[in-house]
Amino acid sequence: MREFKGFKKGVNLGGWLSQCGEGNYTKERFDTFITEKDIEKIAGWGTDHVRLPVDFHLFQNEDGSFIESGFGYIDRCIEWCGKYNLNTVLDLHKTIGYIFDDKNYCRFFTDESLQDNFVRVWEEFTRRYGKYSDKVAFELLNEITAEETAQTWNRIAERTVKAIRRINTDVRIIIGGIYNSSIYGLQLLDKPYDENIVFTFHSYSPMIFTHQSAYWVENMPGDLSVAYPENLQVLRKKSQEVFGNSYDGEFGSGNKTIDSSFFDRLFAEAVAVSEKYNVPLYCGEYGVIDRADPECTLRWFEDIHAAFEKYDIARAVWTYKEKDFGISGKHYNSIAERLVKLL
Repeated sequence: MREFKGFKKGVNLGGWLSQCGEGNYTKERFDTFITEKDIEKIAGWGTDHVRLPVDFHLFQNEDGSFIESGFGYIDRCIEWCGKYNLNTVLDLHKTIGYIFDDKNYCRFFTDESLQDNFVRVWEEFTRRYGKYSDKVAFELLNEITAEETAQTWNRIAERTVKAIRRINTDVRIIIGGIYNSSIYGLQLLDKPYDENIVFTFHSYSPMIFTHQSAYWVENMPGDLSVAYPENLQVLRKKSQEVFGNSYDGEFGSGNKTIDSSFFDRLFAEAVAVSEKYNVPLYCGEYGVIDRADPECTLRWFEDIHAAFEKYDIARAVWTYKEKDFGISGKHYNSIAERLVKLL
């Protein structure tokens, strides 16, 4: 399996230029949510990159016209990262016609004009940022959801990669699959177009632990408390109570305790795809909600990082601040020093 050089240990900048909340795509937020001091702090943790999610609202109007001032914030982040020897993953988190967390906003996969716009966006990004291909990588689109879009997404991704390659031949391009960049989704991706393709997945397993008490999850009790490590069957039962059978595949079989071996089994399919195509792997998001017990959170991080290291999987933790997963929040004060050493 090839290495994703320069992007081994990273931190997401969620909530800055993406997922701002309705009415919060404002100059004030863009100017203050993340500053140069934050980039300096992240670099001081021993990381080598940030993942920069951006929503189309930042740089594009609904009619497809570009907002020049929005690109300035991307420019600024890349400049800051360069100053502190960090690389950047430019992640298109939401595009016109598709928002991963809004099932009613998904015209992108059936509307060719929106797909044309998507390609045009990446051509624009490439003209602006392809020159930084030694320190900037492109992630085409965050978290494709529905399984029925898998082949359509393969077609769109190939078309977009070809458009990028007509402008730049060596920038690394990151592609994820269905079910919110699941490991299963990797198996449905087409063979990488060239040697500068990276496959990505996200890992929030077991979901019943990492998303315990999440207010946005349907049927989730607001006071649910889940430990880690924990007996597999205990977690399975709690998961079924909240999610039905949606996440049964996480648990495998038996009555053992979920620990580091859990991630060995979980990542096996991703590693198999990586070896099949000799393509680097990147876990673009992983983390634990700030309602979980900090010591349990630390043990989860220890186990998932052991698997990342074992299989040479690059990664970026979700996320730097706020967004219910921010590792720099007060909730993590008791484990902060130990946690950042794992990144």
